[in-house]
Amino acid sequence: MKYELVIFDLDGTLLDTVEDLRAALNYGLATEGFPPKTMAEMKLIIGGGVRNHVKNAVPAGVPEDVIDRIFAAFKARYNAHNNDTTLPFPGIPELLRALKAAGIKVAVNSNKLDEDSRALINAHFASLVDMAIGDREGVPRKPAPNSANEIMAALGVKPEKVLYVGDGDSDILTAKNAGTDGAWVSWGYRKWDELNGNVPQHRFDSAEALKAFILGE
Repeated sequence: MKYELVIFDLDGTLLDTVEDLRAALNYGLATEGFPPKTMAEMKLIIGGGVRNHVKNAVPAGVPEDVIDRIFAAFKARYNAHNNDTTLPFPGIPELLRALKAAGIKVAVNSNKLDEDSRALINAHFASLVDMAIGDREGVPRKPAPNSANEIMAALGVKPEKVLYVGDGDSDILTAKNAGTDGAWVSWGYRKWDELNGNVPQHRFDSAEALKAFILGE
């Protein structure tokens, strides 16, 4: 088997979280009188860590203390309602079960807050993920390779035996920065023309195609 470990992004790759994120963000925005975001706008906002969701949702020049208040309201709302409508993308549970059965380790590296990442993984994939890391204070977010490197070290797998899978340009760059193979999936929140010119090594349009590639089917 070519790969011993597959590291996945979470939002837009394993789980469709956008509606719960949008509801929490719009709640936070309303507390300061800002208009709500549409689904299309939210898909463009996601990425770079949850505080960036707020910064990307308000006009340039909004004071940091206002952003802080919106972020606090967003976090509180999302923490209480992070799994109201969230579901795995089609074929994802079957993909993870197949990797587990084949003896391939599975990890998650997300820019979502660590506590929310772990809560959602426990709710949807409790027995299928060997290690998960979300956004933690003092640790650089993706595309920095710090968390990916931490995962590989903890699970004892070298970069050349790792496939990094995600839907955004930050995932493509994380794979490059960590020295792993990289795969982009088209079912998430970033479209091909929104990858800022970053070209992945592999592209997949379904979980079934990704599974076949990893398992050599």
